[in-house]
Formats: sequence, C-alpha cells, structure tokens
Amino acid sequence: MSPVFTVIVVILAILAIVDLIVGVSNDAINFLNSSLGSKIASYKTIISVAAVGILVGVLTSHGMMEVARNGVFHPEMFTFSEIMFLYVGVMLTDVILLDGFNKLGLPTSTTVSMIFELLGASMAVTVFKIYGGDLDAGIGEFVNGGKALGMISAILVSVVLSFIVGSVVMYFSRILFTFRYAKQFGRFGAVWCGVAIVGIIYFAMFKGLKSSGLITEEISGFISDNLLMVLGGVWLASSLLFFILQKLGVNILKITILSGTFALALAFAGNDLVNFVGVPLAGIDAYTLAQDGGSSMMMGGLNDPKMVNIEFLAIAGVVMALTLFFSKDAKKVSQTELNLASQQEEDERFNSTPFSRALVRYSVKLNEWYNRVLPASWVKYINTRFQPLSSDEKGDIIYDRIRAVVNLAAASILICIGTSLKLPLSTTYVVFMVSMGSSLADRVWGRDSAVYRISGVMVVIMGWFVTAFVAFGMSFIITSLLMFGGGYALAALVLIAAYILLKRFVIKSADATETEEEHLIDDGDAPEDVLYNCTQMVVDVMNQTSNIYNRMLVSLFTENRKGLKDTVAMSEKMYEEANKRKYEICSTVKKLQEQHIETAHYYVQIVDYVSEVSKALLHSTRPAYDHINNNHRGLSAEQIQDLKLINDKVDEIFRQISEMLAKKDFSQLDDVMVKRDDLFDTIAEIIKNHIKRVRNDSTSSSRASALFLNILSETKTMVLQARNMIKSEAYFLNAIKEME
Repeated sequence: MSPVFTVIVVILAILAIVDLIVGVSNDAINFLNSSLGSKIASYKTIISVAAVGILVGVLTSHGMMEVARNGVFHPEMFTFSEIMFLYVGVMLTDVILLDGFNKLGLPTSTTVSMIFELLGASMAVTVFKIYGGDLDAGIGEFVNGGKALGMISAILVSVVLSFIVGSVVMYFSRILFTFRYAKQFGRFGAVWCGVAIVGIIYFAMFKGLKSSGLITEEISGFISDNLLMVLGGVWLASSLLFFILQKLGVNILKITILSGTFALALAFAGNDLVNFVGVPLAGIDAYTLAQDGGSSMMMGGLNDPKMVNIEFLAIAGVVMALTLFFSKDAKKVSQTELNLASQQEEDERFNSTPFSRALVRYSVKLNEWYNRVLPASWVKYINTRFQPLSSDEKGDIIYDRIRAVVNLAAASILICIGTSLKLPLSTTYVVFMVSMGSSLADRVWGRDSAVYRISGVMVVIMGWFVTAFVAFGMSFIITSLLMFGGGYALAALVLIAAYILLKRFVIKSADATETEEEHLIDDGDAPEDVLYNCTQMVVDVMNQTSNIYNRMLVSLFTENRKGLKDTVAMSEKMYEEANKRKYEICSTVKKLQEQHIETAHYYVQIVDYVSEVSKALLHSTRPAYDHINNNHRGLSAEQIQDLKLINDKVDEIFRQISEMLAKKDFSQLDDVMVKRDDLFDTIAEIIKNHIKRVRNDSTSSSRASALFLNILSETKTMVLQARNMIKSEAYFLNAIKEME
C-alpha cells in the first residue's frame, strides 16, 4: 500500500482534533446562551456544567458513525484510494469552513456542513469515475441525494416553526409572570418549571441517551408505548419536588436552567460527535479494511455497523471540554445571539437593510390594527404584564431567567418532536430561532433596535443556507483536485489549509492585542472612572489623530497604498469608538454622582467634538486611499510642498494641546487660538495659489486637485473641532475643581 494513504490517516487524525476545536467553538451557542444570558451562575460554573454534559454524552454514546460511512454515498461503489481522498477532502473543507464562521462570529450547523461536504466530495469522485473511466452508470448509483433534499426541507420547517413556538410560549409565559415575576413565580413557579423539566428530561433521554446502552430496549419501548403517562408522571414528580425545594428557599430556576444546559450539552456530544470525528474514524476503518486488499479494494465493508473504541471517545470528549474553557471563538459566536436577544440597549452589530426596515414598518401597522381590534381593557391588561423594568431593576443581565427557561424547554421539546418524526433537525437552528422568537415576544426588539436585530437574524439565516452551498462547492473542488493531483495536490492543499489556520490565529492574537492597546477608553462603573477616562479619551484622541494624519500625508506623498489602507482602518476604528461613546452618553451620565451632574453637559460636548475630529480625519484618509488605490495621478510637487507646510503647523498645534493636557494647564489656550487662525490664513492663501496654478496649467489633474482641496477643508474642520474639544475639556476640569 502506498505510504500516501498512511499520511492521509495521520492528516485525518490531526484534522479531527482541529475540527473538534472549531466545531465546538461554533456549536457552543446551543448549550451556553440561556445560562450566560440570564447569568444564572458564574461563567466557570456554567462552562463546568456544559463540560460535564459533553463528557457524559461522549462516553455514553455508542458512537455509530453511519452518516460518514454510508449515509450520503454508497461505499461499495468506491475503491479504498477514492474513499480516502473523499474523506480528506471533506475534512479540509470542514475545518476551513467552520473556522471562517467562527471568525465572523456566526453560528452555523455542523450537521449541514458535514452532510453537504460529504455530498460534494462523493459527487466529485463520482464524476471523476464516470467521465474518467467511461463507466456505464448514473450518479444516483453512487450518491444518495435524498439526504440533502431532506436537510433543506427540514431547515425551512425548523426555522419557521421554532421562531413561532418560541414567540408563543414566551408571550404567554410573560403574561403569566410579568418581568417582576417574584410574586407570581411563588404561586405557579414549581408547576411551570415542572413542565420545563419534562421537556428537558425527555430531550436528554430521547436525544442524548437513546443509543447509549444505559436505557434498555424494554425501557425505551415502554416509554414509547406509554409516553403521555410517563411524561405526566415526571411532571407531577418534578413539580412536587420543586414545590418542596422552593419552600426550603432553593432557587429552582437555577436548577432548571443548569439542567437544560447539561441536557443540551449531553445531546450535542452524543449526537453531533459524528460531525467532528465521524469522517476520520471512517477513514481509519477503511484503512484497516484495505490492509489485505490494497488500494483498489472496494469499500463495501463500510456498510457494516462499527463500534467506536472508548479511548477515541474519551479523547474527543476531553478536547471538546477543554475547548469550551479556552476558546475565544466560542464566546464570540455566543455573543451574536446574546446581542440579538438582549433586553439591554446594545451597540448594534448589524446595519439595517431595506427588508428589515419594511418589515418593521408593516409590524408597526399590524400592531396598531391589533390594538384597535382587541378590547381596550384587554390591551391595557396585556401592556401591564409587559411593563419593562427600570435600568436599576434590570441590572446587567442580558435577559431574565423566565426567558432562559422558555428558550431551553421550547427548544428541547421541538427537537424531540422533530427527531420522533424523523426530521433531520439542526440543534443550532432550533435553539437560535427559539431564542429570537422569545426575544420578539418579550418586546426587547423595540422601535430603536428592531431593524438592526432583524437584519442580524437574516444574516445568520442566510449564513445557514450559504453553509450548504459553500460546503458542497468547496468540498467538490478540493476533492476534484485531490483526485486529479494525487499526493502532490494533497501536500499543496494541506499546506494551504495550515497556512490559513496559522495566519488566522496569528492575526487574531495581534488584533486582540491591538484592540486592547488602541481602545480609546473604558468608562468603568465609578464616577471617578468617568471623570478620569474623559480626560484620557481626549489625550488618546489627540495622539492618534496626529499620528494618523501625519502617516496619511507621508503615504500619500510616496503613493504607498498599503500605508494609506492602514490609516483608513485606524481612522475607521477611531470613528466607530467615538460613535459608540456618543451612543453611551446616557448610561455614562447616569454613573455621575449628584454633585457632578452640573459638569455633564461639558462631557456631552467633549464626546461630540471627539466624534467630529474623528469624522474629519476619516473623510481625509478614505479619499486619499481611494485616489491611490484607483491608480490616479499623484499630487504635484507644489501640492506636496503645501501639505508639508500644513502638516508642520497642525503638528505644532496638536503638540501644544497634548502638552496642556499632560500638565492640565490651559493657560495657553489663547496661543492655540492664534496658531489656529494662522493655520486657517495659510490654508486660504494656499487655496488661492492653487486656483491660480490650475488656471495657468491645462495639464493639471482634476482628481488630484479635488483630493488636495478636500484634505485642506477637512484639516480646517479637524483643527477647529480639536480646539473646541480642548476648550470644553478645560471648562470640564475647572468645574470639577470648583466643586471639590
């Protein structure tokens, strides 16, 4: 047997570990978000519960890997060499694809990606066999396309149904308990949590432990034959137990939410493990089968059921559990759903779209019709049940524990129903859409946030469908290259995949460091932090503006495209931070103590001037980059000389402002005013001279002239707003001193 196949087995083993890491990072959204969103326990406690659920789910799984072995294609139609190239093509695609979604912070389905990767790879091998070997056979004899069609239909059904069920259950749960649920929960909480536990326990048994061997066929058959009686008994028993615990002062919501987290993690590990290690283990089985038959042996043996060695499962479980503790990508993916479901005012991650704006407009009209049709007394009563909490009552939780229980229970029950009907549901899709439906019903998608959050949901949903097509396409291309190129193509593709992943991790670490270093300010909680950070913000803005402006001009003079691109990225980041600061003005002012309220309007002015300075800088860097990026003619020698003079004067003003800030001595403000006026006079004179040159020189570049005049105009705005900013900062600090 060729040593190439031994190398492939090693590559598959390595890719299995990498796939476990990137896959768990993405699917963490399934079992973490209800606990994290409600802050029912500390982060370490929540992760520990999920990790235990994963370990139990892995170790109690029979490890039947039928999807990877024969679920999408007919292995008896493929030789060993073809199967091995098929599997390595699938794994290379899966690692790159899931890592890409993690980088974007978007949840996707590992089930969908694996199914369509197998479909694409098997299709590539089939096409190679049929058209390369002149076989008299159809594609249907090699590939089972019905699985993919069933997956697409299940996506459509599960997305819509999950959203509706999450909305309805949350709506009536909130009417029952309201946001101030302590009193009502004391009356009905035990019964309500009992219903949730029924769904969670049934989910854990049906999805997590059904094939574990811990539940015998007799017990499983009895449960199936007497389902309503069993579920009713569990509900009564759990409700009674919760009632007793509640009287003893135990937090039964905490028990319910952590139980749901454990159950989701258990089922995830027991059922979705095939998505990560199924292909590598199937490759190892194929390698074992071919030891005697050689590379041309047909792989019909993969149709036989195969039990996975417990050591493999234990290693997989440990890798998955460790990933939960250390993966930053898991937090990033989870943050997407938490932001979209948050009851707090958030700095929205997604922009509005025409679709989301139209949907919100129609929803507003529908709500107006709804209020007209229902009796006024009903509308008034319902509105009292949805009376929102004040900022102090909300605290810092993403959403309350009632919604967390609804998310877990509704998702668990839906997944069980779908599984019993043999629908290939994705846990990711159901959990995410239930959470979005409950958010809508809970009225957290208000007029100020609905367009952004609907856009976010649409981005995630579109990403799910893109997953299928991209997985199929990438896997088809990669496997085709392997079939045509053999070992050489394998070496090249492995090196490319390794480079992509290494570059991703290196860039991610660098970006994280850069973010920590360049983040303008962090307001903290104490009033003293707000006052200190306001001054620090102004200092940082002046330093960054001077640095970016100088670098922009130097790069423009030398036509350095990369340097200009970097200045655009830095100025965009600065502008985004400034806008975020404006958005957070209200929450920041609330942190100030009573004696500092009189100075708040100075803080508002400073934040506004910071935004204007960063905007003027951005309006200089972007046109400069676009000019060079489009390969337009550079600035003339006279224009460069004029801008050098302007840069020297701007640098002198900014340096003097920075010195005043460092010393907190603003006695030279008038001197800055004089230098500012001198700069403006110089700019006016330069513009006059430039106009004369343009009139006398018919060969002058119109685009270069437009860029030159734009930079001069934005420089005036930037310096003007910087001087206003430092003036407000001086008033701000003086007012604080007077109060002290």
